[in-house]
Amino acid sequence: MSDSSEIERDTDELVSRSQRAALRLANADDVTRNDALRSIAGALRDRETAILEANERDVEEAEAMLERGEYSRALVDRLKLDAAKLDDIAEMVESVAEQEDPLGRTLAARELDEGLDLFRVSVPIGVVATVFESRPDALVQIAALALKSGNAVILKGGSEASESNRALYDVIRDATADLPDGWAGLVEAHEEVDRLLELDDQVDLVMPRGSSEFVSYIQDATQIPVLGHTEGICHVYVDEAADLEMAADVAFDAKVQYPAVCNAVETLLVNESVAPDLLPDLVERYEDASVELRGDAATREIVDVGAATEDDWDTEYGDLELSIALVDDVYEAVEHVNAHGSKHTESIVTEDHAAAEAFMTGIDAASVFHNASTRFADGYRYGLGAEVGISTGKVHARGPVGLEGLTTYKYYLEGDGHLVASYSGEDALPFTHRELDDEWTVGGR
Repeated sequence: MSDSSEIERDTDELVSRSQRAALRLANADDVTRNDALRSIAGALRDRETAILEANERDVEEAEAMLERGEYSRALVDRLKLDAAKLDDIAEMVESVAEQEDPLGRTLAARELDEGLDLFRVSVPIGVVATVFESRPDALVQIAALALKSGNAVILKGGSEASESNRALYDVIRDATADLPDGWAGLVEAHEEVDRLLELDDQVDLVMPRGSSEFVSYIQDATQIPVLGHTEGICHVYVDEAADLEMAADVAFDAKVQYPAVCNAVETLLVNESVAPDLLPDLVERYEDASVELRGDAATREIVDVGAATEDDWDTEYGDLELSIALVDDVYEAVEHVNAHGSKHTESIVTEDHAAAEAFMTGIDAASVFHNASTRFADGYRYGLGAEVGISTGKVHARGPVGLEGLTTYKYYLEGDGHLVASYSGEDALPFTHRELDDEWTVGGR
């Protein structure tokens, strides 16, 4: 048998196991799923040494590739794990366990007629596949959310994190040995991903995390629904009515606190009336933090920074780089953001509520903030427990995708021998279509 045939066979078997596991996991109660999550968290702490040793091998190789110009510093930074970060990952898993059960919730209830009640109830999506680059913590986040929401998950990380991903997957697999076999699977070869993307009748959702080119590749290669985002080109706009001390702090945090992630700011927009008061000190603060700055012509009349090009407004740096532009008013800021943003996260700093409203309602983005850093766009910070990624689309889920984004619903109809024939013809019975407050149980209200 050829290698390609063997890969195809193995991938098909993995997906079949995932399908079987998904059907069983959907019926596992919340206690079982939460116990498994806590077991994962404990195992992450117990096996810290092995995980960090595996991660160190990945980082050493990545540093060598960085020296050869094959990787960026941002990618290497996203790859690194340490004891504190691993403990944060374990706490994240525990926080997912503490979330309300997303399954079995009655989303709507309606009486169609006396004794004939319709319920819309939340259920898992089924088999979800995730393909992500770098950040090995994404593997644990996604697995935890899939487990809590009753979904089987197939995981594919980047080759740059292969040792880390394998170690983390082994921990998850061993810690959940009592769950249905195949609820979590790991694929590593590109050929496996290509085959996976062909199985649109068995895989229910694909969630890519990575560059816009990477996400576009996944979208073009499959008929499976794709939940993902392209670049994180985020903006902070400092309005003429801003508290400038607050504005400087927000703009600094949004870039410097962690520049390698998709919710870090890439362009700072400043109202021209406050730019002379804001920019000199803020630029000095950025430069002290080693931020490489670029500005439009109006900016460079106030501060000594490099010249921004048209490409800069459409670039996700993912690093200590920032472009600055001056605008006349909030409406020009909105126009710039809608022209160059990626519909991820945008923020306005102002004490003028009318300006804030104009910005927040005028921007087409998954998250829009007032007087807050763009770095808050995160599932954990939103109280979702964690996230499988940020969705900049408008269908099914938007913004940080947590447990609710991994569920769908089905309709349950509870009757007592009701027949459609009774509701048609000359003596047809009428429907009541009365909204109910009831929760679904087998047998109805």
